[in-house]
Amino acid sequence: MKEERSVKAISGYLILLFVLLLLGFGTYLLILTKSPWNLFLIGAGLVLSLGFFIVYPNKSMVMTLFGSYRGTVKDNGFFWMNPFYYKKTISLRARNFDSEKVKVNDKLGNPIMISVILVWQVRDTFSAAFEVDDYESFVRVQSDAAVRKLAGMYPYDNFEDGHSEITLRSGLEEVNHTLEEELRDRLSIAGIHVIEARIAYLAYASEIANAMLKRQQATAIVAARTKIVEGAVGMVDLALEALSKQEIVELDEERKASMVSNLMVVLCSDKDVNPVVNTGTLYS
Repeated sequence: MKEERSVKAISGYLILLFVLLLLGFGTYLLILTKSPWNLFLIGAGLVLSLGFFIVYPNKSMVMTLFGSYRGTVKDNGFFWMNPFYYKKTISLRARNFDSEKVKVNDKLGNPIMISVILVWQVRDTFSAAFEVDDYESFVRVQSDAAVRKLAGMYPYDNFEDGHSEITLRSGLEEVNHTLEEELRDRLSIAGIHVIEARIAYLAYASEIANAMLKRQQATAIVAARTKIVEGAVGMVDLALEALSKQEIVELDEERKASMVSNLMVVLCSDKDVNPVVNTGTLYS
């Protein structure tokens, strides 16, 4: 496979002066002598003028001659080369690509909506010009394919896959690194360098979004309740231990059970508890 080859172009200002002299001298002789042979001088000047081109900063010009690659001009300025060269401009500037939101299935088969932001630039002009038909379209299609593959590698979250440490929602650094590597492998054939790739949008698809939201809320409530119960058990244990050490009151097993029940209700309730004054005893 061929590689990019940089070439130096001739300064366009010197050739421009020569072309102007050629056209002016040919026109002068044509008027002076009326000889049609002077048209060759004018024609030569016009043909040479086709070789002028300008390369702007962070742009390049790929040269081909009758289908044969001759090199790439990356220097900036006004130049001249063989007028029969076909010239194709390729930008070397960094570009942003914000993909559309696509519906894909994650590792668990849940439909999700996802999009990415890709920062890329052309590094190899030969590959960009000749290895693919349209390198900009190639970037869009391969980015979409990479996103679909990435979504199938990880679950959206670890509700069902409890052993999964990396998810699309929580493991963004690892997921973005995987996305960058995947895109580099796919776009290298077109001479594209991936500067950065990041997930820009991530959400459940609309048909399951409400159900998943309720599931997340339920999971959060269960986790909070579990934490509350763990704390309440510790507080009850400390209270019983303090009462026993300080000998404030002697409690038999039945009274301990009643006290534990009351304390757990007070500590675990999500509403204010109304006190009840007991004027009798526990046994009557």
